[in-house]
Amino acid sequence: MIVVTGVSGELGGAILGGLRAAGGLEVTGASSSGDGTLVRHADFDRPQTLRRAFEGARVLVFVSAGYAEDDVVLARHGAVVRAAAEAGVEHVIYTSLAGSAERLTIALAHRWTEQRLAEAPFDVTVLRNALYAEIPAGLALAGLPMAADSGVFAAPLGAGRVSVVARQDLAAVAVRVAAEAWRDVVSGGDRRHAGRTYELEGVSAVGGQDLAEVLGEVLGRPVAYQPVPLGAARPGLAGLEAYQAGHTISTFSNIGAGLLEATRSDLPAFLHAPRPARDVIAAAVRAAVDAAPAAQAGVGQVR
Repeated sequence: MIVVTGVSGELGGAILGGLRAAGGLEVTGASSSGDGTLVRHADFDRPQTLRRAFEGARVLVFVSAGYAEDDVVLARHGAVVRAAAEAGVEHVIYTSLAGSAERLTIALAHRWTEQRLAEAPFDVTVLRNALYAEIPAGLALAGLPMAADSGVFAAPLGAGRVSVVARQDLAAVAVRVAAEAWRDVVSGGDRRHAGRTYELEGVSAVGGQDLAEVLGEVLGRPVAYQPVPLGAARPGLAGLEAYQAGHTISTFSNIGAGLLEATRSDLPAFLHAPRPARDVIAAAVRAAVDAAPAAQAGVGQVR
């Protein structure tokens, strides 16, 4: 059986859906909201729930626990590794963070987890996922009202660009690797993905100028990119948890320094045609504009 964790989230849910759609696989999901029937109950903050959730799993797709303070993430991930070993899981596939993002503050927990997995008594595949294309799409959406109003998109990205991947593409890679790993385990054949780390970097990068151009295309009028200092972005993060604000500033800082643009990727080996980042961003912006009430200031009136 394949067990996928975090299926209440977008990535885990997409992986589970893809594996179910593939057919011929024994697969189930696990999450903290699982009812124990269709989805197993696995609460990373309650380690006692994990071993039972992983029982019978020969392959575990371990979707990382997401945003939290580092010590919380380390505790969660350590509990998953221990429970997987105790449950007799034979192969763990972990969704980690791409090498180009090594300097981000979120990298620490991922690299720590990779080390714990390497010491564990089961086969491991590490999927080093790039940042989602949905992240710059969110930034473009945040700047949409101002762009519609003034023709300016302001963001603290400097002249840097970031290599990103559509979440659905990363899910598709995880589906393929998990299905092949399960078949290898069941057949007793060569375990082609065991001990492998795949750098799933984006094959296209975007920066502030790209986001301004996308906004201009959707709004049907020129939009200029205006870089702003990091300090100017901080007031807009006031409503976030402290660690979220820190991670966000870290991302902006790395983009501005030109450190998040990848030079190579294993993604094309798994996907014939990864979704272009600009297409993902443009689709999100168009959806927001189309959904805007006609009376909404600026945005609805442009269309």
